[in-house]
Amino acid sequence: MSRLFVKEKSFYKLILSIAVPVVLQNMITIGVNIMDTLMLGNYGEVQLSASSLANEFINIYHIMCMGMSMGAAVLTAQYYGAGNNLSLKKIVTIVLRMGLVIAAAFTVVTLLFPEELMRLYTPDEAVIEKGVLYFRISAVTYVLLGVSLILTNILRTVHQVRFPLVLSIVTFFVNVFFNWVFIYGRLGAPEMQIEGAALGTVIARLVECGSLVTYFFVFDKRIGYRIQDLFMKCGDHVRVYITYAIPVMVSDTLLALGNSAVSIIMGHIGASFVAANSIISQTVRLSTVFNQGLSSASSVITGNTLGKGERDKAYHQGVTFLCLSILIGLAAAIVILLISPLLVESFNITQETKDIAYQLMASVSVMMVFQTVQSVLTKGVLRGGGDTRFLMLADILFLWLASIPLGYLCGLVWHLSPFWIYAALKIDWVIKSVWCIFRLRSKKWIRVVQA
Repeated sequence: MSRLFVKEKSFYKLILSIAVPVVLQNMITIGVNIMDTLMLGNYGEVQLSASSLANEFINIYHIMCMGMSMGAAVLTAQYYGAGNNLSLKKIVTIVLRMGLVIAAAFTVVTLLFPEELMRLYTPDEAVIEKGVLYFRISAVTYVLLGVSLILTNILRTVHQVRFPLVLSIVTFFVNVFFNWVFIYGRLGAPEMQIEGAALGTVIARLVECGSLVTYFFVFDKRIGYRIQDLFMKCGDHVRVYITYAIPVMVSDTLLALGNSAVSIIMGHIGASFVAANSIISQTVRLSTVFNQGLSSASSVITGNTLGKGERDKAYHQGVTFLCLSILIGLAAAIVILLISPLLVESFNITQETKDIAYQLMASVSVMMVFQTVQSVLTKGVLRGGGDTRFLMLADILFLWLASIPLGYLCGLVWHLSPFWIYAALKIDWVIKSVWCIFRLRSKKWIRVVQA
């Protein structure tokens, strides 16, 4: 056991100091999504499905931004560990510029082709109509979401996690309040239903982004980034960003597109399957917040450790993170089995949808350990070690060559039960877990970034 777990108390204290605020922040974010789902669920499956599918496209941009910012975080964590503040600032400048350009592109596409985007996910005309309404209002959130994600992830690499946590709490109450006002038509506002959910999200994103920008550009002292730094020359760091960060962005983007393809398969199975999955997915996200916190902590700590040149220490810490991920995965499976029935029964849905949801719940609980292990290794330890090109290959191969084809066959050709369809769509979790464990043991993932 001594070989599996680091014995230093300071190591676990550092994990908790990074992971706990991330866990709480993610729980709050998920709470917002659950409230959206519950509120719209009162209007039936069509609006619930429309909101869920529209957000699948928005999530492509979300994950792209996560890829850009987490790729940058690989570098900023090591630069912070090495005390190289100038290089850290240049990486922030590069990723902010990229994020704004891509946000503008997504905004234009969403505003010009909302119906065409919805048709990618479902042939149901009623769902398409409601999804278009959601898109037209929520399109303005891309820039707000992108900037918020980038700044939050950069702040985490320098151990600044408290302000994003406090802001998430504020954003939660802002979102819930304005959803209540505009979805149901309270306080003299019109009853906007699905459009109200989109408007509530826009207002919450404005509050979140505005506050983060003010803090990052005015008050933060660990990085000391200011408005004029947006215009600094950073061409000498473009190559290192491309080498380490672009593979993360490509990997996460293809992962997002793959997940979108999974949603397209679900959308063509039927509205009941989509509605059931949208319910269960909230439980899955809630049960994986500890895994996400551990992933964030492992990436930051690994990067900081390697920034100091301590390779053997980084490997030993990586083994500990793997063991912790297995324990957390088992706990998450139990949470899903306990919480999901209560959540399913709270919705105004048909018995068919409930039956599908229960099958999905069982499948998710089986797959959860693999989900946790592959997440901590791919998004945490190996990524923090700079092994981004290997991880890009893993994400591309297993999702696109295994999960999507097998999920398509199980759902639309063989018409298997929801349990097996979901297991097939997530089979890449199993393969990546095994592959990445062997990669961890090889130590080939350890790469020290040079400025």
